Amino acid sequence: MTYAGVLAHTPYRVLFATRTLAITADTLRIVALSVLVFAVTGSTLLAAVAYGISFLPQLIGGSLLGAVADLVPPRQLIAIGYAVEFLSGLLLALADLPVGLSLALVATVSMVTPLVNGAAGRVVADVLSGESYVLGRSLLNLASSSAQLVGMAGAGAAVAVLGARHAMLVSAALHLLAAAWVRLRLPDLRVSASGLASAVRRSWSGNRQLLRDRTIRTLIWAQWLPPACVTGAESLLVPYVAVRGLPVSAGGLLLACLPVGMMIGSILIGRVVGPSSRRRLLMPLMTAVGLPLIGFSITGLPVVLCGALLALAGTGFAYGLALQQRFRDVVPSSVRGQAFSLLSTGLMTAQGLSPALAGAVAGILPVAQVIALCGAVSVASALLFRLRAPEVMDAPATAQSRPTEKDSSASRRE
Repeated sequence: MTYAGVLAHTPYRVLFATRTLAITADTLRIVALSVLVFAVTGSTLLAAVAYGISFLPQLIGGSLLGAVADLVPPRQLIAIGYAVEFLSGLLLALADLPVGLSLALVATVSMVTPLVNGAAGRVVADVLSGESYVLGRSLLNLASSSAQLVGMAGAGAAVAVLGARHAMLVSAALHLLAAAWVRLRLPDLRVSASGLASAVRRSWSGNRQLLRDRTIRTLIWAQWLPPACVTGAESLLVPYVAVRGLPVSAGGLLLACLPVGMMIGSILIGRVVGPSSRRRLLMPLMTAVGLPLIGFSITGLPVVLCGALLALAGTGFAYGLALQQRFRDVVPSSVRGQAFSLLSTGLMTAQGLSPALAGAVAGILPVAQVIALCGAVSVASALLFRLRAPEVMDAPATAQSRPTEKDSSASRRE
């Protein structure tokens, strides 16, 4: 199986292309909104809030409406999600909204994101399996990292050349293109016969069912904690550069090293390494996510070495390929959309909270030490997972995670 073979599947190919467009658009909008808020208010705090305003509200959408990913056809749900992003971007660009209302609009719209991610994850899991699923996830990781790099670089140029509002219009146009592409090209897939009226009740019960299963719960936590720790460390890179008196451009270069490492890891572990080797490398890679960050505790560390450590941490994120395949296999197909929505919701929430927590700790300890502490916590989470690894990776899904006849009947009644 090759990347070309994975892209031969029409549903996957459409999701790959539109996801890349959407991530690029999201990155551009975030930067443009932050610049716009800072220009209007002159407040660094509000600019930072604008940058991260879309993270925490996803907890509400994923918790209350996660089951929608299994109740609405993916083509319809994903297209609606991108269309809502388009309309909000258009409103932000053309209407002179108060800052508070602009932030509230972005926060409200972001509640749809877990549903879109859940529907997309369900489509990929339904279309691909085995090694093709691993390659598919690897390719999506590459798309995400590439889109973030292009989005960050393009956002700065777009805002400088076009201005923040016109850059927001470009972001809206990309979301519109993604919505139209999904609506016209993504094939329909079968969904549950349950009605939307039971979505909230089903979301709560479904999340409880998923988190009660020890295997699924461990796999979810293992995909939440290390990324959250690294995001906390990443949020301190610009202050780290400033404290050391380094050029501002050094901060941008350091921020770029992590996604570059993620791209390298996705290619090597997804395309070059076989299934058995991938499982053997799971723990070394998971440990490598946080271990390099501990090196930031060394005083006067050369910038080049800092970048190398961040790139190495980025390659460690390829550990997720083995976990994602296992996650796909143990989750019941009837709740796959909700499972991927829950995974996305928790990840975004953890990544939204960790910078605030790291920033608070940085008010007590030196910035470099906090970055190293984030790495140490990530390593600790990997060691905790190691205690459960054989059970989680080798044991079959428990009866609790498999839908029973009673569950199926209840779903039909709902």
